[in-house]
Amino acid sequence: MDLKKFEVWFVTGSQHLYGEETLKQVAAHSQTIAKALNDSPQIPVKVVFRPTVKTPEEIYKTLLEANTTKECIGIIAWMHTFSPAKMWIGGLRILQKPLVHLHTQFNRDIPWGQIDMDFMNLNQSAHGDREFGFIMSRMRLNRKVVTGHWQDPDTLDRLGAWARAAAGWNDWQGAKFVRFGDNMRQVAVTEGDKVEAEMQFGYSVNTHGVGDLVAVINSITDSAVASLVKEYEEKYKVADSLRKGKGQHDSLRDAARIELGLKTFLEQGGFKGFTDTFEDLHGMVQLPGIAAQRLMAAGFGFAGEGDWKTAALVRAMKVMGAGLPGGNSFMEDYTYHFEPGNNMVLGAHMLEICESIASGQPSCEIHPLGIGGKADPVRLVFNSAAGPAINASVIDMGNRFRLLVNEVEAVAPTHELPKLPVARVLWKPYPDMRTGCTAWILAGGAHHTGYSQNLTAEHLRDFADMAGIEFALIGKNTELYSFRNELRWNEAYYQLNK
Repeated sequence: MDLKKFEVWFVTGSQHLYGEETLKQVAAHSQTIAKALNDSPQIPVKVVFRPTVKTPEEIYKTLLEANTTKECIGIIAWMHTFSPAKMWIGGLRILQKPLVHLHTQFNRDIPWGQIDMDFMNLNQSAHGDREFGFIMSRMRLNRKVVTGHWQDPDTLDRLGAWARAAAGWNDWQGAKFVRFGDNMRQVAVTEGDKVEAEMQFGYSVNTHGVGDLVAVINSITDSAVASLVKEYEEKYKVADSLRKGKGQHDSLRDAARIELGLKTFLEQGGFKGFTDTFEDLHGMVQLPGIAAQRLMAAGFGFAGEGDWKTAALVRAMKVMGAGLPGGNSFMEDYTYHFEPGNNMVLGAHMLEICESIASGQPSCEIHPLGIGGKADPVRLVFNSAAGPAINASVIDMGNRFRLLVNEVEAVAPTHELPKLPVARVLWKPYPDMRTGCTAWILAGGAHHTGYSQNLTAEHLRDFADMAGIEFALIGKNTELYSFRNELRWNEAYYQLNK
């Protein structure tokens, strides 16, 4: 995923009142800032300078062009001088791309000994941006506001987070996700309104029978299977029983054929992710284990048991985190460690945790699944790296979608897990186990999540704003009384906002 194929447009507001000489300086300053942002390693997309907009017609034309330019995923707006905000109403009304308001000025410091009225007339961001901010608040527009000098590393970090969220949001527009079979029977939280999701998020979810997939799997050639098995043996520590000439080698070949069939099906259908369930595997030899893990590592979204919302979220997180160290994966809170003073969550799934979060070389193993009634599936087994991370869940609340995020600290296992045949990660939820888990349950958080080592709550907060959905954070400063009130206030807000 090369995020440099995307553009954000740097649009500066002014007006003709100041005269041509001042407008030339405005344009020169804007070009300098746009180039610096484009060259910054903290901003993963192209930043494209656009000519200064000085009239309602210029503003409307520029923002309309942004809507229809495929490569443009958002707007950085800055008011170098005073730009009367009524000029912006028409353009902002039709803008369909995310917007970040950069509240900055060209000079970092006041030139104490030289400042005069010419300088004051040129450098009016301090009140020009307030005028611009008012009209967006008056229009109830979602946007991010980043305040600080354009050369400040923190300012660049904030803009970079927004640009990554914009890339994830852009990736959802027109995306397709496939659901093989249906939801796991009787499960509530993995269900949801797919029609409402398409209207709200821009992606579609449609079901294909497992037989459609099996037909593609069965068409994979033996030579292609042999090539992929060789890749497994070169990349992973393959269990002896799975090697050629050993008793379970055919199971490794079956797993490789499933991976190739899935990849072919997804690529031919233009799908960006998928979900399946072990309750609907008719015609398949084993549940896709290593296949789901490796396809996630290749950038596809995935979630188990029919959970299309989490599959789409994992895909968006993959895009947002592109190029950053660390990975993103489907995850599930599986079991707890309630040792006094050392509470932890063990995250895992039956099979499908992405190898992008692995610490060290994964091992390729085969073990009984215990449920599903199919042959023993092949999977990658590994521990995950320690460090800061987040867990995120998209929940259908009936009248709206909620994006719930818990900041966590992953820890290295202090004990061996020789009998646990799945990939896993241990973490401590913030602010503590009791508060974090209680808040998650009060918010209706799912047991399925998108787990990220390289994104922060800021990325997903920006993403939720772009989607126009509720965002709830369980972090280092969360207190249950305030969090419960926040949920109640949100309920009232979204009822009134409809």
